Amino acid sequence: MSLLRLFLSCAVPGLFLLLGACSERMPRGSGRATLAPAGMQPPAQLGLCAACHGANGHARQPDIPDLAGQKAGYLYKAMRDYASGVRNVPLMRGALGAIDPAQMRALADWYAAQPACPPQARRP
Repeated sequence: MSLLRLFLSCAVPGLFLLLGACSERMPRGSGRATLAPAGMQPPAQLGLCAACHGANGHARQPDIPDLAGQKAGYLYKAMRDYASGVRNVPLMRGALGAIDPAQMRALADWYAAQPACPPQARRP
């Protein structure tokens, strides 16, 4: 079997699976992702985090961690640690500098409520 044929038979179907499993679901015409459980509103600061981590917590690049499905307490503590410098990541410290603890809690709750993306579907 040629290498191209092997790729087409294995990788392409996996790519479609990946796109379906990890993509944001957008209702027609709304312009907003339908990611939240019923009644949960996206936090106002979601756009800042979504630029790297995705609005649904499924990062689009392999070196950026997924946030979806993580425990809210862990995410909240991590954000507090980044903002204070305990976790020394200047990009995260800058991003979280203007976000107060209540807003961090809302972001943590949002990402914790999102369905986790299976690791094997995102990173073969």
